[in-house]
Amino acid sequence: MEKVNGRKPRLLALAASLAAPLLAAPAQAAPQGEALVNSKCITCHAPAEDGQLARIGDSRRTPEGWDMTVARMIISHGVKLSADERAAVVKHLADTRGLAPQETDGYRYLIERDFNRVESVQGEAKLAFDTCARCHSYGRIALQRRTESDWAKLPHYHVGQYPVIEIQAGGRDRNWWELATTQVPAILGKLYPNDSGAWQQWQQRERASAAGTWRFVGHRPGRGAYEGVATIEADRAGADRYKVKFQFDYADGQRETAEGEAILYTGYEWRASVKQGGMDVRQVFTLSPDGQTLSGRWYENGNDAIGGRLLAARSGNGSAERLLAVEPTHIKAGTTQRVTLYGNGLSGDVNLGDGITVARVVERAAGKVVVEARADGAGKDGVRAAAVGNARLQQGLALYRNVDYVAVEPEQAMAVVGGGKGPLPKVPVQFESVGYAFGPDGKQGTADDIRLGYFPATWSMANANAFAEEMQDTTYAGTLRTDGLFIPGDAGPNPKRRFGTNNAGELVVTATVDDAGRKLSASKHLIVTLQRWNDPPLR
Repeated sequence: MEKVNGRKPRLLALAASLAAPLLAAPAQAAPQGEALVNSKCITCHAPAEDGQLARIGDSRRTPEGWDMTVARMIISHGVKLSADERAAVVKHLADTRGLAPQETDGYRYLIERDFNRVESVQGEAKLAFDTCARCHSYGRIALQRRTESDWAKLPHYHVGQYPVIEIQAGGRDRNWWELATTQVPAILGKLYPNDSGAWQQWQQRERASAAGTWRFVGHRPGRGAYEGVATIEADRAGADRYKVKFQFDYADGQRETAEGEAILYTGYEWRASVKQGGMDVRQVFTLSPDGQTLSGRWYENGNDAIGGRLLAARSGNGSAERLLAVEPTHIKAGTTQRVTLYGNGLSGDVNLGDGITVARVVERAAGKVVVEARADGAGKDGVRAAAVGNARLQQGLALYRNVDYVAVEPEQAMAVVGGGKGPLPKVPVQFESVGYAFGPDGKQGTADDIRLGYFPATWSMANANAFAEEMQDTTYAGTLRTDGLFIPGDAGPNPKRRFGTNNAGELVVTATVDDAGRKLSASKHLIVTLQRWNDPPLR
């Protein structure tokens, strides 16, 4: 797209601004957010009788939600803010008009940019889902709180800004305007009100500091389990800003370090930018209300398909005994294998549950205990609780006789072409194979199925249908590595393809697992599609 009068078109400028991550920690002391809101925003948002600024006082959002709003004010309404001023405004708004921890439950996948799932909404919210989620995720709605009157203003704004919504995804198959302006605001005002007991209680809590030493565990798709230690130091007293260092030790023996800066919004929303193993990484975690645990997802900046999950607990003097993870997560009946238990202050006897005997302790430390475990050949399938002394983990070690079936993760597989001569990077998909036991009912796909954990697999891919075969999608759409990582093709027209089309395609990826000589396979449909040019923090 060509520049207009030496400037990028407004749409691309807006997209770039919205896609910019929240600033983790400006080099200089940030201007006071409240003063900036009162001086910059009051021009258009007049104070109401309760002292709140109009519209601003009628809603609450996550840090990403407020940053998107501030970016829109800059692009669409000409508000003049420097990068540090923008960060300060977002910090103030997220702290004073954010969401309580329980108000983000069930929708953190959107904040953490874990997009490998399909949303499904039933019940009272179904009408709002059908009306609004034709253009963006339902999670984007559920991560806001507004008065009913403010929810009612949104349809008018949307029509003014995005008039194509009338025909988006079959919008003309219903009286969408009447629904959007009458029924939907009432539903959203009830489900996601601006005033809530949860927020009032959270505002009254004493905020915890994240500073200290932490013990953590996690899983990185394609690499496996890891554990490590983190040091978090307060950067400026009372500013919710931190210097962080992480050391990752993977189960395969590799080590990775991370170092950077973080900021804590709303008393619990952790956002950090770190250099990790050669990657620029974003951390999106939550600090528990008591300040004892830190958990969430991290991902490569600009390529959120690559990342991992992390759970951390405070360690050191005075920290509670806690068992964080057992690795591996499964043991086959009649076999002996090494099992490692990770945690804090681990001491006392190791108990892996019925049918699993600890033959000997191989290694013991306060943060890690390695044992040789033997599984009874007649043991019943099931997940046992694990314990080291008083530290207990309910979902400990799964004993199984056979892997009854396997499944391929992620839930939704979509890769995006990129690179080549285009400005946007490729978005890959990291596949993993998960083993299951049927459970007591002996049937697949029921509530009592037992998730055993990750199993190594042999990977293959094929064309998904006759048209994909005709278009030779396996040749052009991308490559599948032996570790399950699919890397899509280059962006842009491909003169070698029929019609000179791009490298999009439809594929089927198959994992084959060897369970003591038994071969089990599972497949996942994979769509390889085109670039997403406007990718805001909350889709």
